[in-house]
Amino acid sequence: MTAALWQAARAEWGKLWSVRSTWWCLAGAAALMVLTAVALAAAAATDAVREGVPGARVTASESVVSATSFVQFALVALAMLAITSEYSSGGIRVTLQATPVRGVVLAAKALVVAPVMFAAGVLSGAVATVAVYVVLQADAFGGLVVLPFGEAVRDVTGAGVFFALVAVTTLGCGAAMRSAAGTLTVVFMLLLGLPLVLLMTGSQAALDASLRMPTFAGLAFMGSVDNLTGGPVPYSAGEGLAWLLGWAAAALAAGYAVLRRRDA
Repeated sequence: MTAALWQAARAEWGKLWSVRSTWWCLAGAAALMVLTAVALAAAAATDAVREGVPGARVTASESVVSATSFVQFALVALAMLAITSEYSSGGIRVTLQATPVRGVVLAAKALVVAPVMFAAGVLSGAVATVAVYVVLQADAFGGLVVLPFGEAVRDVTGAGVFFALVAVTTLGCGAAMRSAAGTLTVVFMLLLGLPLVLLMTGSQAALDASLRMPTFAGLAFMGSVDNLTGGPVPYSAGEGLAWLLGWAAAALAAGYAVLRRRDA
């Protein structure tokens, strides 16, 4: 099984990097991360300068954490295409002929997609952090920006973990839905649509459910205080990570159930 998984992972690695969509998605995610992080940090610094808050500081990497809520969709597209493109082209038949054990196919895809997304999150987060620090040195932003090394490492690493687990969740949904349109709809609702609807109900039970969905769980894991709830997500980073892992595992289980039972 280990040899088969290794061979399948090598094949998936080659397929991932052989198409231009991979490069476009990663480039788009990096550009969106930088632009969004700089915009959010600039807005925070401008507000602090306008209000004249004594001792106000803008940590360069905090806006990277906030930007993940937007950037995740660029990487969702890449994770989705890692499996749905094979169904649309018929390539899944060749994949399953080469690796008949379907659980190995899905595991191999996850083992390739997750590290790529982690690296994308860390690298784009690091570039965005530096960009924020450089831009906010301008006099217009009051020189409030700071760059604590420990916090920056924690924030960009957290972004990488978040992107990796959201990508695995997307991969599982893609295996279950088998189409790009269906997968994109389900993942969008899971990450943003349904949490917002639940928040708008005003019900405490609905709010609690919303806060346990992937995006808010990720913000809790990364320690964000800049989110739609108006403050920190009311549970620990460890619980946030547990919810993210649970969603990823549930999506993979659903994807495997469909992949195992249905013909390609």
